[in-house]
Amino acid sequence: MTDQNSAQKPVVKTGGSLSGSFRDQFRSASLWDHLASPARIWRSKISWRITITVFLTILTVQAVVLVVTASDFKTQKLHEMRQLARVFVISSLGDSDNQLTAPLTQEAADRLFSETMISGISIYGLDYNLIQVYGETVVLRPSASTDATLQQLSASNRFYEVVLRSHEIRRPYHIAVKLYTAGIAPQINQHIQQSILIIMLLSGFVTSVLMLVLGQWLLEPVMVLRNNLLSAAQNPEKPDVRRPRRETRDEIGMALRIANDLIRQNAHNLRKLRSQAEDKIHKLAYYDNLTGLPNRTFFLEKLDDNIRHRVAEEERRLAVFAIDLDHFKDINDTMGHEFGDKLLEAIGKRLVKALPAGSLISRASADEFTAMVVLKEEHSDTATLVDQIFNAMAEPVSILHERFQVRVSIGVAHSPDDGMEARQILKNADIALNRAKEEGRDTVRYYSEDFDLAVQQRFQMLRDLRMALEENQLRLHFHPQFDLRSGQLIGAEALLRWWCPDNSKEGGRFISPADFIPVAEQSGLIVPIGEWVLKTACKINKQWQDKGLPPFRMAVNISGVQFHRADIVALTAQALKESGLDPKWLELEVTESVFMENMQVAIDILNQLHQLGVELAVDDFGTGYSSLSYLRQFPIDRLKIDQSFIRNALINNDDRMIAKTIITLGHSLNLKVIAEGVETVEHEEFLKAEGCDEVQGFKYTKPLPQDQMREYVINHNRTMAQNTTLKVIEDKNA
Repeated sequence: MTDQNSAQKPVVKTGGSLSGSFRDQFRSASLWDHLASPARIWRSKISWRITITVFLTILTVQAVVLVVTASDFKTQKLHEMRQLARVFVISSLGDSDNQLTAPLTQEAADRLFSETMISGISIYGLDYNLIQVYGETVVLRPSASTDATLQQLSASNRFYEVVLRSHEIRRPYHIAVKLYTAGIAPQINQHIQQSILIIMLLSGFVTSVLMLVLGQWLLEPVMVLRNNLLSAAQNPEKPDVRRPRRETRDEIGMALRIANDLIRQNAHNLRKLRSQAEDKIHKLAYYDNLTGLPNRTFFLEKLDDNIRHRVAEEERRLAVFAIDLDHFKDINDTMGHEFGDKLLEAIGKRLVKALPAGSLISRASADEFTAMVVLKEEHSDTATLVDQIFNAMAEPVSILHERFQVRVSIGVAHSPDDGMEARQILKNADIALNRAKEEGRDTVRYYSEDFDLAVQQRFQMLRDLRMALEENQLRLHFHPQFDLRSGQLIGAEALLRWWCPDNSKEGGRFISPADFIPVAEQSGLIVPIGEWVLKTACKINKQWQDKGLPPFRMAVNISGVQFHRADIVALTAQALKESGLDPKWLELEVTESVFMENMQVAIDILNQLHQLGVELAVDDFGTGYSSLSYLRQFPIDRLKIDQSFIRNALINNDDRMIAKTIITLGHSLNLKVIAEGVETVEHEEFLKAEGCDEVQGFKYTKPLPQDQMREYVINHNRTMAQNTTLKVIEDKNA
């Protein structure tokens, strides 16, 4: 029973020991967690650098200590050997004090040599004279000098010689002893090995303790800070900011807390800035800065969304309005940009108020607004919405103490009637708007497929016209100009013609200038076309002169777009230089509207052209709004009466008076006056009676191609010469 109990007790005790051991391990592990740094610390470069540096420093210090202690250990062992040798020698000496005989027998000496490390003995008297030598020769000798060496280690470290003076051995002798040191070396080596082992263990222990402390108080916070900074660099807005396992209140702990707070604050600021930037980008991308209304991009997205859901799914109708301010450019140029900006803001607000709630109004471009309305039963009639827009614009706008009446043109397109794509619907509304502007402005037009067809035809003509310029399909015809009194051919107007090849029997057809010139002017293509006309006209005129035709001026029309957008002065100089034509045989015709756009700039350009030596004419005079005060400042040579006045002069008294007034005005300004549109003898007689200088028209000939024009000039000059000869003969006969 006792054995059984005794056997059971260890089991219970063992169980208790295991439980206690588990708790102890848990506590020790907890303690270890608090003392030891994370494993990642030992994977860091700085940890290893510090560890190696500390270990090598401690090792170096211990090595220096070892060198010093090894020398002391050796000295101590030699001293011990000396003391043993003294004891051995004293125990072997006899009782004799005779200075003439040695106190040591040969037998005693041999016993010392065999049993101790002594290998040689030399005995001297008090007078330092040698009495007896035993064993190996002892080099070291006693001396009366107090500085005499009493011990000496051989160069090979195998022998150690010492001098035992009389007072040490208590005998009247001085004894020099030679000791064999072979037994010291193992002891010294063992001492060094033990010291090295202790040094390594001590260095490792001190380094470990130091690194544990540094890891807990310095390295771990630094590593945590490093990882937090890396996380902040990789993901600035949502960094994984961690805390050390043990926070301290020292400088490192404070620096870590401040750094973590800064990282969190920076992340918060970045998220806030991103949110603000995204809001601003969204606003910039989808809203107009001036009016605060949605822009074209936002409008298209919402229009597409409404077409897909409200129109396609709910089978509703939707109306899109393209609204353009009439003559806004003139308002902006006259009143200033500040006035124009405030006007746009006011128009935007009026449109928002005029259209039903839920409508989307946007600013599509500089002076164009777009609106989208999902039609409901109470607003099913688009015309009602159009009236609301016009009514909103009826009241004059008050801006900067000025009241201004605003007119708008409106184009309307519907979905699904006019399409099921957002861009297509908006395009159709713009097409309808353009038609409204072309037909007088301040009106509304609803999209029709015919509008689209006209636009497509215009774009096709523009593409064909570009091709015509590239493939040399353009031609020049020439309309002769005559001196009204003498009938002499004095000039020709270069007229642009477009021969468009096709698959017809004739191989092509002429496109009317009335069809393609407006397209060229609107697109800006008139600039390169006008350059081609000017250079070609100069070149042909010079060729005619080189082939023997009498020189006459070549009149070339300059469009308003070409006058202001191209460097007309440089272009004219280049055309004259390349062709070699004398400037006096070139005349540039410019309409009144060109002057009125910017009077001072026009005067400057005309002066530069006049300095080149070319002649200048005002084309279609009387159809514009010329200011007579500026007209006298123009360096022009000729006024050209528009053909509409000449054709109706015989049947319309107003046109007749206008023609007469222009002739009188031109002569009063010392200008030549040329009339175009002369088709009958009556026209010619009227102009002669009024004193017109020059004429041009179908009465004489239609515009002629280059070769026919040359033949016409030759025949005309021949006829004029014959008539002159006949007249001379008639005068002689008379």
